[in-house]
Amino acid sequence: MSEPWTGRVLEVVVGTPGHGGFCVARYDGRVVFVRHSLPGETVRALVTEDTGGSFCRADAVEIVEASPDRIDRLCPIAGPGGSGCCDLSHATEAGARAWEAAVVSEQLRRIAHVDTDVEVESWGERTGWRTRLRLGVGGDGRAGFHRARSAELVTDLACPQSPAAAYDGLADRTWTPGADLAVALASDGERHVVEIAPPTASPATRGGARRGASSRRARRSAPRAHRVVVGSGRASQRVGDREWTVDAQGFWQAHRRAPDRYSAVVREWADVRPGDTVWDLYSGAGVFAAAVAGDAGSTGSVVGVEAAADAVRDGRAALADLSAVDLRAIPVERAFAQLPADPATVILDPPRAGAGKAVVAAVADAGPRRVVHVGCDPASFARDLGLYLGHGYRLEQLRAFDAFPLTGHVECIAALVR
Repeated sequence: MSEPWTGRVLEVVVGTPGHGGFCVARYDGRVVFVRHSLPGETVRALVTEDTGGSFCRADAVEIVEASPDRIDRLCPIAGPGGSGCCDLSHATEAGARAWEAAVVSEQLRRIAHVDTDVEVESWGERTGWRTRLRLGVGGDGRAGFHRARSAELVTDLACPQSPAAAYDGLADRTWTPGADLAVALASDGERHVVEIAPPTASPATRGGARRGASSRRARRSAPRAHRVVVGSGRASQRVGDREWTVDAQGFWQAHRRAPDRYSAVVREWADVRPGDTVWDLYSGAGVFAAAVAGDAGSTGSVVGVEAAADAVRDGRAALADLSAVDLRAIPVERAFAQLPADPATVILDPPRAGAGKAVVAAVADAGPRRVVHVGCDPASFARDLGLYLGHGYRLEQLRAFDAFPLTGHVECIAALVR
């Protein structure tokens, strides 16, 4: 190809959805990844990125023939050239769930060689569900959402994933250029806003994002100074009849229903019995450990492993009455030599990058009768699933959840048996 296509408008018929919030089309022998489209549509697509390889990226700027699943965008800032917050606000709920199911099925088939029907479950609310929010701050001191695949910000704080109260007053202030804002809504509705200082220029910090580290893992490895602006910076979060108090800038499930719903599935599939030893890897503040501790009983043990010392501190405070629970602050990759032998069940909830070859091998070597694996990225989830199968485990059950409505992200949970 002699000249890049950037800036050209191509009329294409888009095909299946791809992992990353786009549909796949073809034009003149090349693949075109088209955002803001739906399967089966004919669109005019503006090419936004072309590095000269076998594919380019584009935005659907005109819908020539619309899908029956197309609706007016629910997110006013997420169209072509806009924020990267909502990949699927232009799709019906049914259309979005079908999109997510197709992506999960394709990743499982291609990476794990597992051919299974996937149904993505909905919790019945597409807006106002988000309790954790991270905003960037531009050079002018204004807070905003990042544009898709860009460091530029959209400073109209109107994404409907979060309740309007989450944004109250944030656009009226000038913040530290280059900082991040962490917004957390507690279970009782109290809001906490923390300004996190710009990252340092150390090589480790500069390289983290380029190496593909998840934001959750990057925040663990590169702590940054912060100041509390609204609230105490410590949000109370309730799961069932138990309450945690956790840092507003730390990890917590974004969807307000997720901790309860995931805990119920994990507890059922873990099948913990009195006297069992359980490993809870990437345990965070111990939500899953709390869910299964009662089943292990006074003679059992639930050992949680989490790299983030602050999360372990908060989990220990919340679970102090559960004698079976032992939360340890250590990276999972370094913890296996210290864990009790012969776990009956292992629970894993790794960051977006997944558990990976070494961790899955160590889990399999421990020989648990059951593994319950939670994944927030279909590709890394499928890779980990394939690794378990290679170690002699069998996929028993799988559920997928529309845990990030208006986006192409989907959460999966698998139960595997030896």
